[in-house]
Amino acid sequence: MALKVLTDLDSARTQYYHFKAIIIAGMGLFTDAYDLFCIPPIMKLIGRIYYRSSTDSNNLYEVPRAVTSAMVVTALLGTVIGQLVFGRLGDLIGRRKVYGFALMIMVLSSFGCGHSICTSRTCVLLSLGFFRFLLGIGIGGDYPLSATIMSEFANRKTRGAFIAGVFSMQGFGILASSTVTMIVCSIFNRANGGSEVQPHGADLAWRLILMIGAIPAGLTYYWRMMMPETARYALHLNLYDTLSLCLSHSLCFIFFNDRYTALVERNVPQAARDMEKVLDISASQIVEEFSTYLPNSPSSNYSLFSKTFIHSHGLDLFACSISWFLVDIVFYSSNLFQSQIYKRYLSNNHNVNAFQEAFEVAKIQAIIAICSTIPGYFATMYFIDRIGRVKIQIMGFFFMAISLLAIGIPYYSYWNNNTNIGFMFLYGLTFFFSNFGPNTTTFIVPAELFPARFRTTCHGISGAVGKLGAIIGSIGFLWASHNKKDGYNEGIGMTASLLLLAGVCVVGMITTYFFTSETMGKSLEENENIGINEDHQNEIVGDRA
Repeated sequence: MALKVLTDLDSARTQYYHFKAIIIAGMGLFTDAYDLFCIPPIMKLIGRIYYRSSTDSNNLYEVPRAVTSAMVVTALLGTVIGQLVFGRLGDLIGRRKVYGFALMIMVLSSFGCGHSICTSRTCVLLSLGFFRFLLGIGIGGDYPLSATIMSEFANRKTRGAFIAGVFSMQGFGILASSTVTMIVCSIFNRANGGSEVQPHGADLAWRLILMIGAIPAGLTYYWRMMMPETARYALHLNLYDTLSLCLSHSLCFIFFNDRYTALVERNVPQAARDMEKVLDISASQIVEEFSTYLPNSPSSNYSLFSKTFIHSHGLDLFACSISWFLVDIVFYSSNLFQSQIYKRYLSNNHNVNAFQEAFEVAKIQAIIAICSTIPGYFATMYFIDRIGRVKIQIMGFFFMAISLLAIGIPYYSYWNNNTNIGFMFLYGLTFFFSNFGPNTTTFIVPAELFPARFRTTCHGISGAVGKLGAIIGSIGFLWASHNKKDGYNEGIGMTASLLLLAGVCVVGMITTYFFTSETMGKSLEENENIGINEDHQNEIVGDRA
């Protein structure tokens, strides 16, 4: 028997609260993208301050790419921890209870990045890395909570678009990062009269850019704390767990008279009041329904990583994790590949000051975001509930592979010596089809596919595996893309690196086709039983009886 309030959630009309939830839930993703994409221009400013003594005229003021990569990797390591820890806490103590805490970590660590102590190069970089690690923990915690909260509030017809809307806040974070950087650098450059930048001016500028990123997230903290707990956690999960214990233990009267009564008397009325905010249904109607409801879900009587869980959801967890792992290898490698683009389109760093150089880097990032990244998010929002998650993911991997092959094969014979619109177009396509493809769908599917009692945990595991792929992409591309010795061990070169990334995309297509389940058009309760066959359902129900 389906719980009517959950059915009402699946069929509820789109309301103002849904759009408000997209902004509130998406602000963590906004902060994530802001802090990731402000690092390249900030590294230009830091290079002018702490790497002025470089003796290589071709790399004057250049921060070693290993240092830039380390700034990315430290945040990613924190993200892995945050996704695992907060993902589990979201299922154990509730989405709402830890949601604000994750955001507060992001806000405080963003300010900490700007207040990195000391003035020596080593000390500044170490303290910046430490606060970026803390920032990563907060960002990691936000991933499973934001996706799950949006999925559990949304209706089935537009659920994919709403979750994609949350994730699309990354695109606006990139744009905001570039815009803030350009504004700050323009102001400082004008105040400096366009002459050579003094170290203390550049030092203040990059700290200010980092700290401004915390403001939007901080402004949404109050509204995030005021968000209600989702119906599927407050009602579906807690009540299922308690009743299943009653039905499967000889001491049922103890649970029924103590734990069950406390849950019903405390949680159901509160959940009913919360649901009034997002449903056209009265609180008294929800409470009345619960008084006569007895669930028979087969998904409520086994633990995480039990044999039943592995049998029912192990393949889905593998599919979500491996797809996220593969796309993040390519996505973060492509971000580092931007350094090759900067060298093509930026003025010689002998001819511009630090603020002008950082401005130009931010401008290129803004152009890429406006022309490819953000349109990719919007395309996903429009098509995700029309053609499905699996088709979009396969298509995204396919066109990413084609774009990388088109850049990689003639890289040294043509693209390396020709700076033109064709190169930027192909590079932009990799970001467009990443976001109109696996970069977005891997965020959506884990929030729809698993039982409510394991939803944030499994999303956190999938995301953590994905970020391990991001670490591999960040470090591996740094090594592999060198075709000559310039302070690093010689790598395999750009052509081989890009062809390797195209191969990763092909593997992503194959694994998606064979292992990823389609969730479009189904309720969350239907999706969570995809992996449970009829005989196994009867076995679980029989064991419970």
